[in-house]
Amino acid sequence: MIRYDVLKTLLPVLDDSLVVCNIGSPSQELASLADRPGNFYMLGTMGLCSSIGLGLALAQSKPVLAIDGDGSVLTNMATLATIGNNPVGNFVLLIIDNGSYGSTGDQPTYASGKTSLAAVASACGCETVIECTAEETAKVVKDALASDAMTIIVSKCESGNVAVPVIETDPVVIAHRFMAEVAR
Repeated sequence: MIRYDVLKTLLPVLDDSLVVCNIGSPSQELASLADRPGNFYMLGTMGLCSSIGLGLALAQSKPVLAIDGDGSVLTNMATLATIGNNPVGNFVLLIIDNGSYGSTGDQPTYASGKTSLAAVASACGCETVIECTAEETAKVVKDALASDAMTIIVSKCESGNVAVPVIETDPVVIAHRFMAEVAR
């Protein structure tokens, strides 16, 4: 399975969760599968999806799922220490680890080598860290969203992108509709 396939399996478990999705291809793929007001697409801030997701979870009580990538987390590893030191039960971080920088040409990341993002998250103080296969991801995410424990999930999948259109919705519209969904 590639990232697109993992995202497709998540659609039935998102329910009323607020979703913050990583920059580039992941956001475009999620938007093509199920654009909805509860999705916030990162359109220009690599490495900040996890941070924004944590801040959103700290600021309100709805479940928050941040869908990040291994390359993005590697560019801002301090976010894992921040998450580990600020646990909040309504936050789930899903790191889709395809071992590559998927939005820029599938160059390999260090997660494809010796670096274990699950081990890094645990070392940063994150208490509930689960590494799973792509096929297990939807069930693990569903269980995490239903729990009251902040959870970091590292989903191991294959590298690859699906050709989907760019997001045509104006970023201001995305932000406003998302803020309205948060307030709802």
